[in-house]
Amino acid sequence: MVPPSSLISNEQVQTRSWIPTLIPNLPNDLASLILAFVPYPHHSRLKSVSRSWKLFFSSRNLASVRENHLQESRKSHMICIFPEDPSITSPYVFDPAHLAWCAIPPMPCNPHVYGLCNFKSICIGTHLYVLGGSLFDTRSFPLDRPCPTAASFRFDFVRLEWERLSNMITPRGSFACAAIGDKIVVAGGGSRHTMFGAAGSRMSSVEMYDVRKDEWVALDGLPRFRAGCVGFFVGSREDREFWVMGGYGESRTISGVFPVDEYYRNAVVMDLNGGKWRELGNMWEVGDRRPVGKIVVVEVEDWDVPGIFMLDRNDIFRYDMNANRWFKETSVPRKVTDHSAVGCVALNGELHVITNLNSIDVAEGRRARNNKRSTALFLQMYHPRTKSWRSLVTKPPHPFNLKNAVLCPVQF
Repeated sequence: MVPPSSLISNEQVQTRSWIPTLIPNLPNDLASLILAFVPYPHHSRLKSVSRSWKLFFSSRNLASVRENHLQESRKSHMICIFPEDPSITSPYVFDPAHLAWCAIPPMPCNPHVYGLCNFKSICIGTHLYVLGGSLFDTRSFPLDRPCPTAASFRFDFVRLEWERLSNMITPRGSFACAAIGDKIVVAGGGSRHTMFGAAGSRMSSVEMYDVRKDEWVALDGLPRFRAGCVGFFVGSREDREFWVMGGYGESRTISGVFPVDEYYRNAVVMDLNGGKWRELGNMWEVGDRRPVGKIVVVEVEDWDVPGIFMLDRNDIFRYDMNANRWFKETSVPRKVTDHSAVGCVALNGELHVITNLNSIDVAEGRRARNNKRSTALFLQMYHPRTKSWRSLVTKPPHPFNLKNAVLCPVQF
């Protein structure tokens, strides 16, 4: 039986002559709806069940069914983790609701470059974008000096394929990045590599990427050079603003030898309609803190403005736009000992604080020794509306360190 046109795409119509039913004794429209409820991390394994299942899980029809017939709570809210250079090590997708993992293919490899880090990853629909970063290029001199890259890639979650996109106008890593609709905006950045705690270039250029046209367009630059910053959108569709917070600009040296970054205490905002930047005042006083922590944005439908949260060691702060200040919201229930190996991401209206299980402060020494070699990840989830915490432990397919990992929320 052929699925009705309401649930089937032209791609399947062209190949229906050799497709049997998806599930015997069931109409294909009902079978496709049943299979659409399967969490995404299990799709790759189910492709080997039959030829029709392989076609279904590799077609746009799957994404269409999930988008049109699945409630928001039924969709797969996942975290994509890039442990290292994605062209060398496969990224992993984790579904916290079902404790399910799956690996995605490595990014296309360039034999002349290695050690990609400080790139940005962002998800739009069924595509995952990997932009820029810092790396080492064997064709550059000196060989031990990292350089930024302008390369852009896109991964298709349905076809499990990578695609090379148009390069950014200006190579950059450690930059602010956010998406709105079919547009991606990047701002600032530089060439700093995770192997070096300081040094590296800074820049102020801003660009916008059009997903449909595969085209980068230059926008008005930041008021000052800024790298290591965070970007996000605020406001309604008519009054959208692009915010850039934190980061470092100028640097100074101690005793004329050791470089030290000068961190920004303010934020800059660009009105997408006018394209002009304005500067906000300092978010904290001199001496309160130096670099910003890990900033994530939680968007809830009935909130007028998104919740902007910052993880600073074991404390979570919330940004008040009216006061232009950070106020402490809560603390992580299970304290983290290694603050350099912590991930923080907003997913499905919650903050997810992720760390290796052996980085959790355990009261009893005996239990701490037992967890010393643990490869499991410990997730602590905070719900801003109910102000409640929950946690879970999961073991990834392969052990990895979160110190230099890049995390990206994914909804499919």
